[in-house]
Amino acid sequence: MRVITTKNNLQVVYEDNHLIIINKRVGDIVQGDKTKDKPLNEIVKEYIAIKYNKKGNVYLGVVHRLDRPTSGIVIFAKTSKALTRLNKMLKAKEIKKTYLAVVKNKPVKSEDTLIHYLRKNPKNNKAIIFIRETDQNFKTKKAILHYKIIKSLINYTILEIDLETGRHHQIRAQLSAIKSPIKGDLKYGFDRSNKDGGIHLHAHKIEFKHPVKPVLIKAYAVTPKDVIWDTYVKVY
Repeated sequence: MRVITTKNNLQVVYEDNHLIIINKRVGDIVQGDKTKDKPLNEIVKEYIAIKYNKKGNVYLGVVHRLDRPTSGIVIFAKTSKALTRLNKMLKAKEIKKTYLAVVKNKPVKSEDTLIHYLRKNPKNNKAIIFIRETDQNFKTKKAILHYKIIKSLINYTILEIDLETGRHHQIRAQLSAIKSPIKGDLKYGFDRSNKDGGIHLHAHKIEFKHPVKPVLIKAYAVTPKDVIWDTYVKVY
């Protein structure tokens, strides 16, 4: 897929009449929040308005989100039909997401399936993790991911992660639970922050059937420019 970088550094990975896929930068928020910072969905709307010379309001549906310190693939729907269908696909686990993470402390197993139960604490915006399902009053949600080691460095390890469920801070919490916190992730146990305020977690690849057309979409987002990420050889 041909990647387009706009004047405001918006990296468009894929676009057609029904959807647009963006490689989100570290620090961008997908949708507006209490910080009042300009969100990615508004930046994408401006891009569409200029590119297609749209005079009125631009429709753009948020299909899913990435945490602010995380980089990588985000899908937006350009039509209500696409948004409805993509939401259904997401709920039915028909959208396959693959992430890359740089972690401290090499996991004991070279590949494994992690199963935990998570509960969101809204006070500190953090996932509390449990090894087994707890009392229903806690309202825990089952979290499953599959990881494999793809590169071992002197101080860090790069993992490829396939998500089976999509819980709040799932990857961050589950890797922390096996004593392999993500580089820069102070909230989940790493000892110092990254200079850019982000973490080394990147939504690298996404695969799904197009919501309107009979085609398979496979989109890849290059990792941010970084000494550690650059050791990962990107083969598409």
